[in-house]
Amino acid sequence: MTLEEKASLLLNSSPAIPRLDIPDYQWWSEALHGFAFHPHATNFPEPIGLAASFNVPLVKSIASAIAVEGVEASRAMVAAGSPLELGAGRTYWSPNLNIFRDPRWGRGQETYGEDPFLTARMGVAYVTGLQGPNPVAPTIIATPKHFAVHSGPESTRHTADVVVSLHDMRDTYLPAFRAAVVEGHAGSVMCAYSAINGQPACANSFLMQDTLRRDWGFKGVVVSDCGAVRDIATAHKYAPDEIVGSAFAIRASMDIECATESLFDRNSFGQSNHYVQAVRTGKLPVAYLDRAVARGLAARIRLGLLEHGNKPAPNPAVINSVKHRALALAAAEQALVLLKNDGILPLDRKDVKIAVVGPLADSRRMMRGNYTMRDTAELPSVLDGLKAAMPQAVITYVPAEESISDGDLVPPSALQTEDGKPGVTMRFYPLKPDGKAAPATLMEKFMRAMTSQVAETPSATQVVPLVNYEVFTQPLLPNGGKAVASGYLVPPVSGTYRVGGRTIVGSFQFGDAPAVAIRNGFNPSVMPVFQTLELEAGKRYPFTFAMQVPALHFGELDWQRISKQPEADLAAAAGNADVIVAVVGINSTLESEESSIKLPGFNGGDRTSLDLPADQLKLLEAAHATGKPLVVVNMSGSAINLDWARQNASAIIQAWYPGEAGGLAVGRAIAGLANPAGRLPVTFYHDVSQLPQVEDYAMKGRTYRYFTGKPVYPFGYGLSYTQFAYGPVIVIRKGAAITVETDVTNTGSRVGDEVAQVYLDFPKVPGAPNVALRGFARVSLAPGEKRRLRFVLTSRDLSSVTPDGTIRVAPGPYRVFVGGGQPGSGVPGSSGRFTISKATTISN
Repeated sequence: MTLEEKASLLLNSSPAIPRLDIPDYQWWSEALHGFAFHPHATNFPEPIGLAASFNVPLVKSIASAIAVEGVEASRAMVAAGSPLELGAGRTYWSPNLNIFRDPRWGRGQETYGEDPFLTARMGVAYVTGLQGPNPVAPTIIATPKHFAVHSGPESTRHTADVVVSLHDMRDTYLPAFRAAVVEGHAGSVMCAYSAINGQPACANSFLMQDTLRRDWGFKGVVVSDCGAVRDIATAHKYAPDEIVGSAFAIRASMDIECATESLFDRNSFGQSNHYVQAVRTGKLPVAYLDRAVARGLAARIRLGLLEHGNKPAPNPAVINSVKHRALALAAAEQALVLLKNDGILPLDRKDVKIAVVGPLADSRRMMRGNYTMRDTAELPSVLDGLKAAMPQAVITYVPAEESISDGDLVPPSALQTEDGKPGVTMRFYPLKPDGKAAPATLMEKFMRAMTSQVAETPSATQVVPLVNYEVFTQPLLPNGGKAVASGYLVPPVSGTYRVGGRTIVGSFQFGDAPAVAIRNGFNPSVMPVFQTLELEAGKRYPFTFAMQVPALHFGELDWQRISKQPEADLAAAAGNADVIVAVVGINSTLESEESSIKLPGFNGGDRTSLDLPADQLKLLEAAHATGKPLVVVNMSGSAINLDWARQNASAIIQAWYPGEAGGLAVGRAIAGLANPAGRLPVTFYHDVSQLPQVEDYAMKGRTYRYFTGKPVYPFGYGLSYTQFAYGPVIVIRKGAAITVETDVTNTGSRVGDEVAQVYLDFPKVPGAPNVALRGFARVSLAPGEKRRLRFVLTSRDLSSVTPDGTIRVAPGPYRVFVGGGQPGSGVPGSSGRFTISKATTISN
């Protein structure tokens, strides 16, 4: 290859090299909890919810289903002539194995929680499920991210230099990545934005060379987070310029750069790209460049992407198949955590009267979480789920007052074109010619679209079912421009509505009201801009929604029905109800990846408070004041202060962002058709005063392993509609391992799942945690059924980390507890003891 050809293969959008028969390839695809680039791909619970299931086989099955759907979607993109479209490749930048060390971090929802052991088990399951049984010839290449340590704040992720001790590195931040690489044989790893102990992650010799390549023997591909290589010079100032920064990354053993300028543009880097210049100026030996190119091509060969021959016939039926929809429902049910129940649940009386309240009670967009373009119009809300599970119940829905969590996609059933047909009319206006060269990069397209005039007549017109992300495609406005959606909104119910648009830059006009300008940051995590209006059922209301279009496709027409007298409406509904179900919480736009949002309790994607929004807490207080039993359903991707609900509600269900079947799952659980048994994968604190500063990466005072205060609900906690009891714990020593056995019995009257958890108390040695999870199993038991449980704890499971970072099995007395949660948390369980006489050092 020529130097230029080699360099071109180091970017996520890798162009074809026709003379060598190497096709285009897009390294970037996402699959945190469903294939992210198809509007109908099965949408499973957010990873924090999957972690709450404590079910490793379930997570592996979900990853396998995602791989099936992703391969089909990828083949369709390539066959359609779009091999560089996001999602067209078979390298998935998932799972997120960062530790959710602080509930304020906006991306914690993408993780498997605060515990390294739980994260490791879930991570290995997800990696092996995606890749398939043979890592040498994987179906998909999984990419655990963000290596390593990364966990907020979002606002400083490009510039932060976090200080982490060797103890915390090996005790908390690295074990899950090690498991994914060593046990799961992950074919790729993504390096992070931040610097760690003075070196940017993508040029970090300790992480990339000493740990990943040398200690763990990783032979696969390292890809950068998007823009992280640029950050080496421009944000961290670790290199004098971007050419040297690029050379540092390749020397450190990075192989593929997700380059911001080339997100969608394969021609962004030509003869002058940084890698070519680095080699020509002597800053990068060509051997390092060759090593990176070889690893990237080897990955594509293992995926079978450089082979010719017959391609499988298209099979679109595998996307959101009946089997996968059933799996999504099972996952959503298993993710539910019952935090409190005074006996009110389940509501299994057929003629029960329920008042359903809360800003998220009839929300669908919130269900799907982040990193997805799943069409929300067809997703059932909690209100829908209650009606489906209890068709004979009398269910009254009471809209809430205006809330920061408002914003649901307007469904196709409420939209009409100007001539009365279903859908909306989309008109696409290209930029006027200005004599300048066509913009080459994403940012150039964005700036050109913001500052240039558009043509008076559209270049294309379409009728589409609804205004949503997938409306915009590059061929319609390849150099940017403006897209305008117009038509009529036809509400099904009379009432007060908040109606508006969600886009980067644009405007929205509804009826005769003045147009409202929309200006958000260049990030998908943007809030809708609303107008509040009184609408009549069945009446047609004209609207125009204009969106400036750079290369990103983004635009959404949202609404929310609200009440102007919520307390009076609530009191009226409660008077005729037996019970109130309040659905509250936040959404994955408020807590999110780096964003421009600044609202009470939220800043730039992160949270600044653990409390529910004030309007929602007021709603709960009003519901409680009616004297009727109150069931609280909380939707969030992180810990919320539920102390008021703990003291005042009759029951609490933590539902996370439960995916496409979440509404059905909550309805079934409340009705008793499903028995919740999930466990908290994070600690639910009272407030931020119980935590160190979010910028402090030391683990002292964080997570159940090092927190010494009293939480609202502890890690591992969760209830059931039935009861369980444990027999004595038997400890068997065999070689370096310990086998722990006990019996668990369903002593209640319902079929239910128990999540048996194994916790280890260590000798009182420096560096050891308070207690640590070292095993778990989710088992389903009929009433009266007994099951023998057996856990094998390896020497690594028995180990702790010394202050200087040595992993070792310390000599001394140990206690092992097996039960339905942590020892001392009031759950059933039994404990045993053993002693280790000789210290053993464990490899890094």
